[in-house]
Amino acid sequence: MSYTTLASEEGFHGRAFSVRVDTVRRPDGASMRVEVVDHPQAITLVPIDREGNIWFVRQYRHSCGKVMLELPAGTLEPGETPEACAVRECREEIGMAPGRLDRLGGFYLAPGYSTEYLHLYRVSALTPAPLDPDADEDLQIEKVPLTDLAQLVESGMLEDAKSLAGLLLARRFLIPT
Repeated sequence: MSYTTLASEEGFHGRAFSVRVDTVRRPDGASMRVEVVDHPQAITLVPIDREGNIWFVRQYRHSCGKVMLELPAGTLEPGETPEACAVRECREEIGMAPGRLDRLGGFYLAPGYSTEYLHLYRVSALTPAPLDPDADEDLQIEKVPLTDLAQLVESGMLEDAKSLAGLLLARRFLIPT
């Protein structure tokens, strides 16, 4: 399968992402227009404390029009490694520094229209080390015991795709064998 980009036009450039429209030649020779959201790589964290709680954040998501429960996450700064971003975001979002950082994998958030790739980390051995949150973030920390995690997911209260995918990839650390 060979797809070739014939042209690319930026239609919007914002603080968090940009949007472009590509003209692409398909393997059968036909061309198509594809809208693409360009977004930097990001991280998602599964913070686990010594008491067996997963740390989540609640925050208002304007695009959804509601406050949502999510795993902590954030976007890589230019030149920042995923590991450095994970440590920074852990400190900014839940006020804790990870003593241990384990990469669990990664995934594209919405490959049908976005370039955003998320690196997933389990963070543990947490110690207090807060950094100021981003100016546009109003976060509330919520700890969920591992014993309540299945009910949280099954109830539909956790609607965030990166959080659901993150918990699935972290399941070997979350479910007793």
